[in-house]
Amino acid sequence: MQDHTSPASLENAIALQKYGVGQPVRRKEDDTLVRGHGKYTDDFNLPGQAHAWIVRSSHAHGIIKSIDTAAAKAMPGVLGVWTGADLAAAAYGPFTCGLPLKSRDGSPLLQTNRAALTTDKVRFVGDPVAFVVAETAAQARDAAEAVEIDIEPLPAVTNAEEAAKPGAPLLYDHIPNNVALDYHYGDTAKIQEAFAKAAHVTKLDIVNTRVAVVSMEPRVALAAFDGKSERFTLQVPTQGVSGNKATLAKILNVAPEKVRILTTNVGGSFGMKNVSYPEYVCTLHAAKQLGRPVKWRDERTTSFLSDSQGRDQIIHGELALDADGKFLAVHLSGYGNLGAYIMGVAPLPLSLNTGKNLASVYKTPLLGVDIKTVLTNVTLMGAYRGAGRPEANYFMERLIDTAAREMGIDRLTIRKRNFIKPSQMPFPAASGVTYDSGDFAAVFEKALEVSDYAGFAKRKRESRKAGKLRGIAVGSYLEVTAPPSGELGKITFDPDGGVTLTTGTLDYGQGHATPFAQVLSAQLGVPFEKVRLEQSDSDLVRFGNGTGGSRSITATGQAIVESSQLVIAKGKQAAAHLLEASEADIEFANGQFTIAGTDRSIDIMELARRMREGRMPDGVPASLDVDHNSTVTESTFPNGCHVCEVEVEPDTGVAQIVAYTAINDFGTVINPMIVAGQLHGGVAQGIGQALMEHLRYDESGQPITGSLMDYALPRATDVPMMTVDNHPVPAKSNPLGTKGCGEAGCAGSMASVINAVIDALSDYGVTHLDMPLTTEKLWRAIQDGKAKTAA
Repeated sequence: MQDHTSPASLENAIALQKYGVGQPVRRKEDDTLVRGHGKYTDDFNLPGQAHAWIVRSSHAHGIIKSIDTAAAKAMPGVLGVWTGADLAAAAYGPFTCGLPLKSRDGSPLLQTNRAALTTDKVRFVGDPVAFVVAETAAQARDAAEAVEIDIEPLPAVTNAEEAAKPGAPLLYDHIPNNVALDYHYGDTAKIQEAFAKAAHVTKLDIVNTRVAVVSMEPRVALAAFDGKSERFTLQVPTQGVSGNKATLAKILNVAPEKVRILTTNVGGSFGMKNVSYPEYVCTLHAAKQLGRPVKWRDERTTSFLSDSQGRDQIIHGELALDADGKFLAVHLSGYGNLGAYIMGVAPLPLSLNTGKNLASVYKTPLLGVDIKTVLTNVTLMGAYRGAGRPEANYFMERLIDTAAREMGIDRLTIRKRNFIKPSQMPFPAASGVTYDSGDFAAVFEKALEVSDYAGFAKRKRESRKAGKLRGIAVGSYLEVTAPPSGELGKITFDPDGGVTLTTGTLDYGQGHATPFAQVLSAQLGVPFEKVRLEQSDSDLVRFGNGTGGSRSITATGQAIVESSQLVIAKGKQAAAHLLEASEADIEFANGQFTIAGTDRSIDIMELARRMREGRMPDGVPASLDVDHNSTVTESTFPNGCHVCEVEVEPDTGVAQIVAYTAINDFGTVINPMIVAGQLHGGVAQGIGQALMEHLRYDESGQPITGSLMDYALPRATDVPMMTVDNHPVPAKSNPLGTKGCGEAGCAGSMASVINAVIDALSDYGVTHLDMPLTTEKLWRAIQDGKAKTAA
């Protein structure tokens, strides 16, 4: 016990200020990771482990006539070769989509019920057909090449719109016209009426290109099976151990406690590692059959075939406006490309999420979405950074710029006339969600000021003198983050004096350890440096909804706040006993339990030690430990405005981003340094899709962009220095006031980059180009513009 104004108390208060909420504290893990001392899945090995290789289809579509494994089984080091028939005999369940999505007629999403290894047909190049396990990875790979597969080729279809037409090659007999979900949202009659009465209707066809994830760490799996306990263990990079445990237990047809998921450092995911994959079932099956661990490691080329991919929509957008440019209704129709199988949340970004985010920061009275999600002979679709939110904002911003040009209204003015005002909060958006907070006009004005938008005309003249085209554009955005859910907030005061926070979100590059420790330290006054984070073992993480949808700081933050309140309540009981006072007289602040009106107090860490080492009487908690599931965390609405400025060399078509400003409302910012890093990464990915990334297939379904030799990613020279700032309006839906930030960079950058390049090319009459705006595409557009001008 000590005086609460003692040097120890003052030191604690100083530490709380140094590491408190809002401070740019360096990430705890960076020193380890930057030095190359991280521990990723491929860094782990088990005694006696064997190695697996997956045999994949070289056809995009075809009937499997036979699979001959005899030669492969006879090769040196081979321990086993398995096909779909073998896994079917084991009665494993299929991979499905668990979302309760319904078509316009009320019928549920049609499932593809993917088996880990296909038995009847192959449906894309890379479809797993068999797998080989051998003593070494090289032996497994050599034997895989000896597996003989007789496939009768079938016509393939890779374009979603073409696949939905009558007579197109059919992937599944039970899915007519390959349409798994005919998604509809909105009041059709009212929307049609609004368009009929509109003074102006803008129409625009937009392609949202398919992109590859290309995470730093390819997928890896290390599987083991304990015969005595009949328990599977899988070490794998993932976005949440609890959810993946439940998924695999269901597929393996075992009780959840018979599956353990482990992970350590995860080198990126962007949505792709959030689901389980066929390779995991294969390795677990082999580990059980062989009685020894089995390891599988993907390679970059095969990851282009096997990892879920992102985006891929063909959209017709329409915006109805009155004579003053005020929005009356917006409507999207078109197609989303699911690829060959439906897993995880694949239909969500192509349908519901696109609609939920389309209204953005604008008071659009009516909103309609009609999108068919279609199966094709390409790699499966999945969530990709933003999962429907960046594309929705992109569609809206392209429509607005086009409407402004067509109506002769300044691009900034038309936006200002349609912003939702702070006085209108909470605002029931036409998308069906209610925004709780935001000051969109203020964010917009700050972005214009910081970017010196007013000085653009002068800079454009200077570029013209240098023989270059210059363009500028804004990209306002709003995101509806992950749907309402709870999260685990377990706090344990360890015997060594540390404090362990266990939660069901998972860090795959975001830097959770630091902001979570900042929040916990602020709530309880525990030393920042003594906070440990546990997210990586499903035996310890008994519940959790993983990281995705920009939910982590809000969901785990709320769990920390609620759990901390329970810790404080227990602490007051124990402190009252030790300080010989009434519980009602115990106050808590800055890590100290104090008798009100006195200088008698006890530090929370000392209290935890006394409780752990002593014996508390009946009615007094034995420890401060808390194991708590938070109440439901509501969605939040991060928003912002990005301003992009580009120069284009007309003789070559080379586009360069010369200035980039991002002003964002992320609510309460826990750690501005980490938030800025997240923003930078998202912007870079948006730039990549806007200017260079595009997964393409030929007419037979063969991938044209199947490696980093063919698929362009942005390099450091392609990403500009950015001016990043915050204009926080705290959320009212959670105790910390936070809003998600992880995917906002994509949401703001796609629109601002594309609109800026279109603005630069406007001198040549260019009004629309689809992503990616490659050098060749820009050069051709400029040449076409010159030819039209000359004519």
